[in-house]
Amino acid sequence: QVQLVESGGGLVQSGGSLKLSCAVSGSLFINYYPMSWYRQVPGKPRELVATVNNVLNTTYADSVKGRFTISRDNAKRSLYLQMNNLAPEDTAIYYCNLRQKFNDYWGQGTQVTVSS
Repeated sequence: QVQLVESGGGLVQSGGSLKLSCAVSGSLFINYYPMSWYRQVPGKPRELVATVNNVLNTTYADSVKGRFTISRDNAKRSLYLQMNNLAPEDTAIYYCNLRQKFNDYWGQGTQVTVSS
């Protein structure tokens, strides 16, 4: 059974930084699959923040380009999101995702709160 567990969320002032981590457990060989960070604010749809694919190409939502950096360490079975110059509108629950062809795996989420 594959499990994703996020960590690293918290409360930070506007302009500050946080680094989120996502640890993958289970027998799945994660190297083949794209992994992403999503975020969600209550009452709004879940939003794709950033993706890193199996050849380490990355894509970002326009709202985070130049501020966030996604990375992965397959040997450590981990996904990361370095978030710099945080703003109050970045406040959300952040979710880690791994996408197989027929399965989507999600973590439980980690809260990020940015105070102004």
